[in-house]
Amino acid sequence: MALIFILLYAPIVTLVVLSFNASKTRAKWGGFTLHWYRSLFANTEIMNALYTTLIIALLASAIATVLGTLACIGINSMSKKSRTVFMGITNIPMLNGEIVMGISLMLLFIICRIQLGFGTILMAHITFNVPYVILSVMPKLKQTNKSTYEAALDLGASPLYAFWKVIFPDIMPGVVSGFLLSFTMSLDDFVITYFTKGPGVDTLSTKIYAEVRKGIKPEMYSLSTILFVTVLLLLLLVNVNPSPKEEKEEAKEREATAKKGIRFRITKRVVFRRILPIAMVLVIGGGGIYYGSQNASAGGSQQLIVYNWGEYMDSDVIDIFEEETGIHVVYEEYETNEIMYPKIKSGAISYDLVCPSDYMIQKMIQNDLLQPINFDHIPNASNIGDMYYETSEQFDPGNLYSIPYCWGTVGILYNKKMVTEPIDSWSVLWDTNYRDSILMQDSVRDAFAVALKDLGYSLNSTNIKELTEAKDLLVTQKPLVQAYVVDQVRDKMIGNEAAIGVIYSGEAIYTKRENPDLEYVVPKEGSNVWIDSWCIPKDAQHVENAEKFLNFLCRPDIALKNFEYITYSTPNDAARELIEDDDIRNSEIAFPDEETLARCETFTYLGDDADEVYNQLWREVKSN
Repeated sequence: MALIFILLYAPIVTLVVLSFNASKTRAKWGGFTLHWYRSLFANTEIMNALYTTLIIALLASAIATVLGTLACIGINSMSKKSRTVFMGITNIPMLNGEIVMGISLMLLFIICRIQLGFGTILMAHITFNVPYVILSVMPKLKQTNKSTYEAALDLGASPLYAFWKVIFPDIMPGVVSGFLLSFTMSLDDFVITYFTKGPGVDTLSTKIYAEVRKGIKPEMYSLSTILFVTVLLLLLLVNVNPSPKEEKEEAKEREATAKKGIRFRITKRVVFRRILPIAMVLVIGGGGIYYGSQNASAGGSQQLIVYNWGEYMDSDVIDIFEEETGIHVVYEEYETNEIMYPKIKSGAISYDLVCPSDYMIQKMIQNDLLQPINFDHIPNASNIGDMYYETSEQFDPGNLYSIPYCWGTVGILYNKKMVTEPIDSWSVLWDTNYRDSILMQDSVRDAFAVALKDLGYSLNSTNIKELTEAKDLLVTQKPLVQAYVVDQVRDKMIGNEAAIGVIYSGEAIYTKRENPDLEYVVPKEGSNVWIDSWCIPKDAQHVENAEKFLNFLCRPDIALKNFEYITYSTPNDAARELIEDDDIRNSEIAFPDEETLARCETFTYLGDDADEVYNQLWREVKSN
């Protein structure tokens, strides 16, 4: 039992401890602080996710309970054969995987041209909740005595009156159980919500998932701690039972107060089982509604829907833009280009701005998903250096569809205390001396780029012989790899959990600040130089607002603010001149020299057939 409790609660204890950690990274203890709790209640995104979760759960449960109860009455009045058929149909959603239902509902909404948002999530939750209500209510309905109902009708009661007075009290426990089960299912649902949600709408589950993919913010530790403590307190309060002695004393006091004519008295049982639980629920629900109303009031007739990478813009930048222009920004994040692309292609959500990487921009241009940018409306775009526009020509000929936002290189980050010799080659990633201490990027193009460059090939190779060689090399490397990661390489290297990792240059700047023993290098064989750029999707609804935002982002002071927040290199020459720290302004990591860039390549879109080959070979690597 002790072992079981350790396995159950050790992770929760860890989470609680991290919620008081002054350091932003879990790999380093920075002292005790309450900062993340203060930051949590100031974070409208997280608190609005709580509000949305509660409102959807309550509405979906209430509506599903009514529909499910009505369905039970209808099914119960059918013949035995028909009842069996309909019960089988209602059980299908519970037997199906959630992913099947989520994708099916998403496709239905797209086909019906229903914009994904709050309404689609609510409809989806009602849909999967109804079968659970039927499952709870039907057994109770079968147990009711029909003779009593018929006797009520014979005595002159209307069918509705007889139902409320005779049938409903009998099935009430099933109705309550169905509501509570629906509420629990809706509150905790992720998969169906993920496929049916729109921009600017997040529940706690989707918000936490997004944070996990890009690196959890400490505020989420605080929120999880509060939720755990709240549930624990509710359980304790509801299950508090007074001792027999206390019960006798309470009974005597009730008798005494009754003799005095006092009909109501607050007892310990009332306080612990009723008042405190209800008060806690009201505080949580009221807080969520408050933050939700604050968020709702922020939106006006002017709107802009932005789709960007996680942790890829300072939130203050959005606040400044909204204050200056009165345009409300609905901001949504994604983790990879491959997650972003199908959402844009489906047309289910009309984003006004999106920030893809180089090769994905090329793919979106070829598939007619972007519209040309009117640079006359974006005069600050002239602050972007000419060399970045020249590089962009490789994936956006004529620079018609994109404006560079951030750029950088991919290289090796190594710990000088754990690596004995200087590193200048990709070959170190196959050195058996570093077995189980190597971190690789969990990305098909990045992983193959490393292997292809080590073999002396182009990272845009489509030669099947070269790709097979690269696949075999990655399979050979796999026993040496500690983990295939994305953003997690940052925390692992800061915490000295690995000796070597493949990382993006912007992340390397941050990790070196946190751990001075770390060093970054672009290998001599060459690497990838990437550019993420802003584009306007073809079906954007607020093009004028998108142009205003692009012009705002190209302003030197705003570009500098973003650079200082995300630490990825800025292509804005005017912003670079404003960097006060000479070490950062002249950093070889942030702004590598021409010799380093000369041996680097930009990813290009290789076509659907080549993508399938890469994906198939990557699956073979991961499955070995």
